[in-house]
Amino acid sequence: MIVRIMGEGQARIAESHLAELNELDDRLMAEVRGGDEAGFRRTLTALLDRVRELGEALPDDSLEPSELILPAGDATLEQVRELLSDEGLIPSSI
Repeated sequence: MIVRIMGEGQARIAESHLAELNELDDRLMAEVRGGDEAGFRRTLTALLDRVRELGEALPDDSLEPSELILPAGDATLEQVRELLSDEGLIPSSI
């Protein structure tokens, strides 16, 4: 699975890590909906860090289609709220 973090680039992540990322996504969605700014910031950072840790960075000139696009680390709660679907940032159908 190819994941893009806005403003950073892409990484290839094994599908076996999807459950862990979905747990963080579920927590992030709850914090965004509840307006928990501190929790949102902490969980967004954790989600992006895990993508960076688990993923294999693709070269900057790579043009792979992204299956998942995540917000930048400095995104605001409101910006992320606009990106959320009913399933969060990570759809369960990936």
